[in-house]
Amino acid sequence: MRISPDGTILIYSKGPEIGQGIKTAFPLIIAEELDADWTQVHVQQAAINPVVYGRQSAGGSRSIPASWDQLRTAGAAARSMLIAAAAREWRVPVEQCQAEKSIVIHPGSGRQLSYGALAEKAATLPVPDEKSLRLKERKDYKLLGTRVSGVDNRAIVTGQPLFGIDQVLPNMRYAIFEKCPAVGGKVKSANLDEIKKLPGILDAFVIQGTGKVNEVMPGVAIIANSTWAAFSAKRALKITWDETAASTDSWSDWIAQAQELSRKEGSTSLLSTGDFNKAAADAKFVEGYYRYPFVAHAPLEPQNCTAWFHDGVIELWAPTQTPEAGLAAVAGVLGMPQEKVVVHQVRAGGGFGRRLINDFMCEAAAIARQVGTPIKLTWTREDDQLHDFYRVGGFHAFKGAIDKSGKLVGWSDHFITFTADGQQPTSGGDLRPDEFPAQLLPHVHLTQTMLSLKTPTGPWRAPRSCSIAFAIQSFIHECAIVAGRDHLEFLLEIFGEPRWLKEGDPYALNTARAAAVIKLAAKQAGWGKALPKGRGLGLAFHFSHAGHFAQVAEVSVDANKKLRVHKVTVAGDIGPIINLSGAENQVEGCVIDGFSTALGLELDIKNGRIQQTNFDSYPLLRIAHAPEVAVHFIQSDYTPTGVGEPAFPPVAPAICNAIYNATGHRVRSLPLSGEGFNV
Repeated sequence: MRISPDGTILIYSKGPEIGQGIKTAFPLIIAEELDADWTQVHVQQAAINPVVYGRQSAGGSRSIPASWDQLRTAGAAARSMLIAAAAREWRVPVEQCQAEKSIVIHPGSGRQLSYGALAEKAATLPVPDEKSLRLKERKDYKLLGTRVSGVDNRAIVTGQPLFGIDQVLPNMRYAIFEKCPAVGGKVKSANLDEIKKLPGILDAFVIQGTGKVNEVMPGVAIIANSTWAAFSAKRALKITWDETAASTDSWSDWIAQAQELSRKEGSTSLLSTGDFNKAAADAKFVEGYYRYPFVAHAPLEPQNCTAWFHDGVIELWAPTQTPEAGLAAVAGVLGMPQEKVVVHQVRAGGGFGRRLINDFMCEAAAIARQVGTPIKLTWTREDDQLHDFYRVGGFHAFKGAIDKSGKLVGWSDHFITFTADGQQPTSGGDLRPDEFPAQLLPHVHLTQTMLSLKTPTGPWRAPRSCSIAFAIQSFIHECAIVAGRDHLEFLLEIFGEPRWLKEGDPYALNTARAAAVIKLAAKQAGWGKALPKGRGLGLAFHFSHAGHFAQVAEVSVDANKKLRVHKVTVAGDIGPIINLSGAENQVEGCVIDGFSTALGLELDIKNGRIQQTNFDSYPLLRIAHAPEVAVHFIQSDYTPTGVGEPAFPPVAPAICNAIYNATGHRVRSLPLSGEGFNV
């Protein structure tokens, strides 16, 4: 931070802003401990320098928990130095002084000095030892937990150039990069001479790349004097691909294989406790087979990067979630030392995990080195759909055992997933042995079978949880119905006595916190209230990314399967809230994104090619169909976590369970449109 004599406080926000509100939240944490007047605070995006700032990435809802203590300590240290400077000025003990809204006060004499007046002297003092600092308790917060407008909001709504796609440099050229639609294909030939003759085209050439999908795959680059000219030439490009090593993946083939495999035991054991077969023999037996598809990230801003290779240095302006990783990747691709790579962090128009992978940075760098002038690489929507790192699909063959008292005592899941290397599940395609409710039941049998794939997968908003929650929470509801029990009562019973499964581990389930959010969501939604025919409430819970969330969806379905989600009530515990406005916004976004994904989003893969290449065939939810979202937080004193991910997983199962309660139709396959539902 920097405090000027006029009282202005400049705070550098170190993390990538991808719409999750970090550019506002990070400075708020500092300002709270600084006892700053927020009206005097100005925020700038920090330079990318992990040596100075530490972790500079956004993913896994880790930004807040990873930086919480660091940022609080920074604010408290600066406050301590300002108070010490005032105490020296007045020649009084430090203990007699206090800070409030950018002013140091000596209550005994009534004297006051502004931070601006103290800044120069405070800067000469030693930074205090962290152990000597007193950090605030939650009850003393004045900024944290309130609603604060995003620091970029005015610039966004007035169209200021904040985003990667807005970047402009002198003498900049415009680039596109065409790759094989089936991953692994190489360029055999292309009509480059024809392309070079088109209006506005400056050059066209083949790039062999590194052959790594997260760096630079083989393709053709076109350089133009405008984006329009580049896109027009792209449509005229004719490439013959060598697909000897290209993907031939097929979603329909996988569906058939999984259906057959589901009738058998999994090839690998993930967890076996108690005796599931014996428990099932003595109990009511429930079976359910669930499926969810591959989906794309589809951020509204497609991948892009501006790059300039000059004087032995490569500069990049990149909307990335992992700028330090991007810096290292570019250095590796170009064979340059990392100190010769400069990354300028710009705001990203959506990430959801897609921008954790920096292939677009590597491509821009490779093109810029060959061109010699600044270039801006822009992907088309079709590029973004065809060359994503997708959320992986999956299949679950569940079995449940319910004892004579109606309690769930046995749980079996044959999980059918995918592998890229034949050894481990692909990114986002693993099932952890401690996934709820396995760690809370006496008889558990989890197995896994992996199908081979070449299609790239990657982190997708609440990786793993974003899809697994649909299957698990829907099947728990199935078990409750077979048991003849109220779903709320049945679900709460699974958690048992209040306890933290791994004391002190924020990424371990806390059954007391789980039960509290479930009860709160149910209460606020009016669980048990009388509803007309064709209308129902559905409940779901999920724990992920250190966040405990429960949701109740209220839906109606008519005779033509027209679905309306009227309201989703959300209750969450993520520790102390940093910015209530930002947290509510993230939860609302999770609900809308979750409904959109569950309703109509799926990717069909044929011969290694994604079939849904634009929003006409990949329909995002429209505003007219967005439900009312009511958000309720339990503000606890646990270490805070992010909220951009953990509020997503319960959405689909809450809606699907509500559909069952309204109609008796059990949804076991997503998207809902595939089962005839429409809006």
